[in-house]
This record gives sequence, structure tokens and C-alpha cells, in this order.
Amino acid sequence: MPVISDPTQFNEEELYVDLRAALGLPLYLKCEGFNFAGSIKMKAATEMVTAAEREGRLRPGAVLVESSSGNLGVALSVIAASRGYRFLCVTDVRCNQSSVRLMEALGTRVHIIEEPDTHDGFLGARTSYVRGLCASDDRYVWLNQHANQNNWKAHFRTTAPAIAHRFPRLDVLFVGAGTTGTLMGCARWFWQWRRRVHIVAVDSVGSVSFGGPPARRMIPGLGTSVPPALLDTSYIAEVIHVEEQDTVRMCRALAARGFLFGGSTGTVVSGASEWLERQGGRPLTAVALAPDLGERYLDTVYRENWRAGLLAAPR
Repeated sequence: MPVISDPTQFNEEELYVDLRAALGLPLYLKCEGFNFAGSIKMKAATEMVTAAEREGRLRPGAVLVESSSGNLGVALSVIAASRGYRFLCVTDVRCNQSSVRLMEALGTRVHIIEEPDTHDGFLGARTSYVRGLCASDDRYVWLNQHANQNNWKAHFRTTAPAIAHRFPRLDVLFVGAGTTGTLMGCARWFWQWRRRVHIVAVDSVGSVSFGGPPARRMIPGLGTSVPPALLDTSYIAEVIHVEEQDTVRMCRALAARGFLFGGSTGTVVSGASEWLERQGGRPLTAVALAPDLGERYLDTVYRENWRAGLLAAPR
């Protein structure tokens, strides 16, 4: 076991779940939640903070500020606490309360946006608030995960080559689309190294990332109300949209077999399941990325009353 002095020094990169036994799917699930932030966002957060330090933007006395639906905020909270920065996370009412409490326990100040922007939803309202803060005080340093090139570079450097090393004959890779940092980092890596991998983006119904109509979304993580600045669709072979009801069902199905994953993971596995069922059983090596674990969703996705309300709501 490693001995570390900084929480960013630990991330389990080699853990995969073979879902054939649990769900009957010919799919390997790469588990990205085993680090001190509990999600894949630790990679992007570390890359962005380190780059800001290297460039001289982030110095002692600076205050980190970021818009996040939860997981990146937790990751930045871990890093800010370990490196001695103050951090303000701007989130909205859909953020899991467990994530808010976790950030606050790490010393982060959390500002919750109550109302969405008329045209750009909660993301638009959050980023507008962040821009106002930065204009009012130059101590604020906004990493801007939605446009920061180091977001995708983190996965180009780590996630994609790790998958290729473990599965040299990979046929298809399923990646959830939020900021699209993970998606673009992996897609760019396989394109650059001429690997013939079919990249499937998995998004939530109601997200506008790939041009779909906006609609209410209750599960934070994947999907967005503003087109992602990092997205380049030329690297993507296919897009699958998943209803939130199906996300919940998949999370519950995985939990029934002892695997407690988060909403983003449930969405990705649900989309992968739909795609694989259409292949008629042809032999494929398929991997999906599991961005998060399930503890932060106990009061939402895994709570029966919340689930019943979501399933009963009009689509």
C-alpha cells in the first residue's frame, strides 16, 4: 500500500467490475470513485489547480471559486484544504445535501443558486454569479471547468492510456457527458494513437449538450443547460440519451447486486446496456467509465419516496 502526504497522490486506477455476473452485460466498468474526493473529478481538479499554480494565477491569498453541481466542488474542496487555499463553491438546489455538507466539512464556503437563468438554466445562473464575483474582487481565481483545457488534458494523460493498457483490443468505450472533459480527453487520446475505438457519449434526456431540447433534470452530474465549450463532436461516433427514470432503475439494479454507484454511473451503464442490446450478441470488448460512487445519492436516487416522485412526474 502507498504512503502519502497529499490526498491527490492516491487514486485507484486499475479497478474494473465485470458486469456479466451482476447484470448479464458484456461490459467492464472502470471505477473512478476510489480517491479522497470519491469521484473522477479529482483528476480534472488536480490538473486545473496545478496548472493555475504553474502559470502564476493561483498564489497565496487567492480564493478559488468554481461552479459545480457537486463532485468537482468536493474534489476542489479536498485540494484547497490540503494546499491552504480558501474555496467558494457555487452550486444550485439540485446538488446533493451530502455533497454540500462534505464540502463545508472541508472548509469550503458553499453558495446555492435558488433560481435558474431564463435561457441557460442553473448553469447559466451559476456562471453569471461567478463572473460577478471575479469582477468585484481580483482575489478570486475561477478555474472554469467548462472551458478549461486542463479538464480534458487530465484524462488524455491518465484515464485513456490506463484503459488502453488494460484493454489493448478495446472495441467500444462509453463515457458520460457533463463538461465533456472526460469524454474529450479519452476520445482525443484514442484518435491520436490511431486506436479503432468506437466512442459513445452518454447524456441525460433534457441536456442540450448535443443539440437536444432542454427539459427538467433532477439528478446532478451529467448533462448541461449550456452547450459545452470543450465539446468537439468530430471525435464522437455516437450519442445515447438516457431518461432519468432509467438512471434510477440501473442504480437500483446495481445496488441489488452489492454495487452502490452514483447517478452519473447509473446513466452511463444504462446507456451502454441499451447500445449493447442492439448489437445482437456479437463479440465485443466494451468498457464504460463509472465516474462516482453512491453514498452521496442516498437521499435522492436511493430513497424510495424521491424515486417514486421522479417516476410519477410527467416527462
